[in-house]
Amino acid sequence: MKSRQKLAVLFAAALCTAVFGTKPTMAAGYPERPIELIVPWGPGGGADQLARLVAKLMEPMLGQGIPVVNVPGGTGATGMAKLLASPADGYSMAIYIADSHALLAGKTPRWTMDEITPVAVMIKGPSFLFVKEDSPIKNWADFDKEAKANPGKLKVATLGFGSVDDFSLSVLDRGGIKIVQVPFSKPSERYVSILGGHADALYEQAGDVAQFLNGKQMRPILLFGEKRLPAFKDIPASFELGYKVALPQFRAIVVRAGTPPDVLKKLSDSLAKVYASPEFKKFLEEQYADPNSFEDSTKAPTFVKEQLDDMKKTMTN
Repeated sequence: MKSRQKLAVLFAAALCTAVFGTKPTMAAGYPERPIELIVPWGPGGGADQLARLVAKLMEPMLGQGIPVVNVPGGTGATGMAKLLASPADGYSMAIYIADSHALLAGKTPRWTMDEITPVAVMIKGPSFLFVKEDSPIKNWADFDKEAKANPGKLKVATLGFGSVDDFSLSVLDRGGIKIVQVPFSKPSERYVSILGGHADALYEQAGDVAQFLNGKQMRPILLFGEKRLPAFKDIPASFELGYKVALPQFRAIVVRAGTPPDVLKKLSDSLAKVYASPEFKKFLEEQYADPNSFEDSTKAPTFVKEQLDDMKKTMTN
């Protein structure tokens, strides 16, 4: 009787293991089905461009499709909610950018760093203030003069309050540059806002509006950073003007915390190969990005944490 009871216990334990599993580990054939890549923004912007290029280059490496799903809203919060509602199994990833990360610097963030794991940082680059090519504001000196002479008259198109845009402009505000933010969640609406005269300036990254720069429809007047870029050698950097703000617009890829380490490594190694490809290198040049942007899964978490620390300092200084 005891022998039968022992066998019954062993059988029950084996059945539980088979049904409920143990600590998640990567299946030998991972990935065995498509991997969803969530873009918490609308089509056409820099995050969307990154996602589609990564998917294209990564699919043949992994042998599976990587459908890109745009889930705009809430400065990236809606898309992040979709990621966090998915299993931590490596079959859902999301583009994670500095503007979404900035939400964690607020008082009531919708997620925490404990809930996500950065797989890799793919792009780092400075942001600018742009004006329409034929704007009466010819340079930063004109913008500075107008903002101080008529506080609250100049309108700047941004992603929204609580974003990196907001943090950077708040530093200008404390320096006497009083402007009005006009938030647009969709990239296309932000770009059209200055072309159509609905805003006087645009806060954005150069790569995202490259077509307008090349088409002589926009031009930069200020770079937010410590030093000028060779591609825009005549455009002053915020630090040289006394505005100590340099929050690079980074774009990373994240998964849910708890994703098996071997899955994380496979994704990170694949993204390293994507980054090293000639097509991605060309993309970095077109984005006016730092050529040394890449951080793998062992370094990306530290970089992302440091960015959040810098954002919090910008809010309090």
